[in-house]
Amino acid sequence: MPARKVSVVGLGGMGSGLAHALVAKGFPVTVFNRTAAKAAPLAEAGATVVDSAAAAAKDAEVVLLSLSDEKAVEEVLFGEMAPVLAPGTTVVDTSTVSVAYAQEAARRLDGLGLKRVEACVIGNPMMAKAGQLRVFAAGRESDVDEVNDVLEAFTQEVRYLGPPGHATTLKLAFNLLLGLQTAALAETVQFAEGVGLDRVMLLDALDNSGWRSPVLSFRSQFMKTGDYTPAGFRTVLMHKDIKLAQDAVAVPLPLTGLAARRYEAAIAAGRGDEDAAVVADVRTSDLPGQF
Repeated sequence: MPARKVSVVGLGGMGSGLAHALVAKGFPVTVFNRTAAKAAPLAEAGATVVDSAAAAAKDAEVVLLSLSDEKAVEEVLFGEMAPVLAPGTTVVDTSTVSVAYAQEAARRLDGLGLKRVEACVIGNPMMAKAGQLRVFAAGRESDVDEVNDVLEAFTQEVRYLGPPGHATTLKLAFNLLLGLQTAALAETVQFAEGVGLDRVMLLDALDNSGWRSPVLSFRSQFMKTGDYTPAGFRTVLMHKDIKLAQDAVAVPLPLTGLAARRYEAAIAAGRGDEDAAVVADVRTSDLPGQF
C-alpha cells in the first residue's frame, strides 16, 4: 500500500526533525512554516513546500502539527486548516498546550468530523530526525492505531495512554522535571564557578559520575561552550510549559515557581530563543525582585 500523504505544519527544531524522518521513510510530505526559510532544507530533502497552512491541509490524509503554543494552534488549526480538511482526516498534534485546551480541541475537531491524536514526543530534534523519539499518544485508541505507520516513522516506541489530555499531562510532567533539572544544573555551575572551579571541568566530572543523565548531558554541552544556538528547547517554550504545569493543579509547586523565575530572567535579558541551558549564564543579580 502506498504511503499516505502527510502534511507537517510548524518547522521548529522538532517539527523539522519529524518532517525529515517522514521524508526518509518514503512518505509524500508537504510542509508549511510561517518563516519560509526554515522549509528550504526540507525542499532539498524532497518535501513539497506550500505557502499557507490551508494549502498544506488540502488533500492531506494525516496532518502533523508542531506549533509553539495554544494561540498558534488556534490560529493555524482552527482558523486556517479545519475548514479545508476532508472529513475523517487525522490531526496528530505534538504541540504542548494545556490539558484543558487539549481536551477542548479534541471535542471541537470531533464535532467537525475530524480526528485528533494527541502525541507527546520525548526526545530532541536530532532524535526526531533519526527516528528515535518515544511517543505517548492519547485520544481514541482506534485513531492512534490508524496513524501508527506515521508515528513509527519518527519513533522507537509508541505507547497508548488513554483519552484526550493524558498525553499532554505526561508531557507537562516531563517538561516540568526537565525545567527543574536544567535550572538546578545551572545553579550548580554558578556555585562552582563562584568558588573558583572551572565550568568545563565540573561538567565533565558530573558527566562521568552517578549524577549523569542523558538530559543533563545534552544541556551541559550548551553550558560548556556558552553557545546556546541552535536551541534544542527554547527558553521561552520551557518557561511556557512549566507555567502550564503550575496552572494545571491547585497544589503548590514551589520549586517550579523558583525555576520559572530563572527562565523569566533569561527571557527578559533577550535570550528567550536560546536553549533553556542559557540560565547558567543568567546570574541571580539579574533576577527581578527577591529570589
